[in-house]
Amino acid sequence: MLSNEDNIRLILLSQQGDESAQTTLINEHAPLIKSIIRHYKNKGVEYEDLYQLGCMGFLKAVKNFSTEFNVKFSTYAVPMIAGEIKRFLRDDGYIKISRSTKTLAAKITYFVRDYKAKNCASPTVEQIAEEFKLDPQEVIFAMDSAKFPLSLYEKTEDENNLSLIDKIAAKETSDENIDKILLKEVIAGLSERDKKIIILRYYRDKTQSEVARVLNVSQVQVSRLESKIIEKLKAEFGA
Repeated sequence: MLSNEDNIRLILLSQQGDESAQTTLINEHAPLIKSIIRHYKNKGVEYEDLYQLGCMGFLKAVKNFSTEFNVKFSTYAVPMIAGEIKRFLRDDGYIKISRSTKTLAAKITYFVRDYKAKNCASPTVEQIAEEFKLDPQEVIFAMDSAKFPLSLYEKTEDENNLSLIDKIAAKETSDENIDKILLKEVIAGLSERDKKIIILRYYRDKTQSEVARVLNVSQVQVSRLESKIIEKLKAEFGA
């Protein structure tokens, strides 16, 4: 894979119309694109078509990426690639979840249940990933794609009433949490208040309680506002 510096250089060239830079980016990130489209195989769409859809999403990521997001490009590109495929499958018919993903989700369900019984608290995404020897983003993918019943925004049973996403360790890198990505044009279209909530939560790793203190509102209000923003994003991009 390209270094972060080379990625930025080629992205800037591509955004200026350099087709050679664009081609290099696609070729160098082909493994990333293929790793995502494999989750959508056996759904009645040819592999080459899935790859083309993935490339379309990737090029949208190249076009809209900004260093101001303060995230690695690969992290930004993942939901863009997946979103392009999801929109096609959604418009073309019901998205079926693979048996392996359902099996993984079921195993995670049992693990979470046992963990909570023993520790009186929900495990973090990192702990789940360590248990199953997966990348955190694979855990999140399984939870999302299989409509896993434990939402990242579900309240846990601790004294602080935190959601699971609030309990993800702050040291987690951007590559380990693809849910932290928002598209540039959507952010620009949000109100100043909503924009501040998203930036603090997903780019600055602030908890809802910390955001509430910044905005001088209650944590419940932040939770409600954030949920509305997320629903708006889902409606916009078919997530």
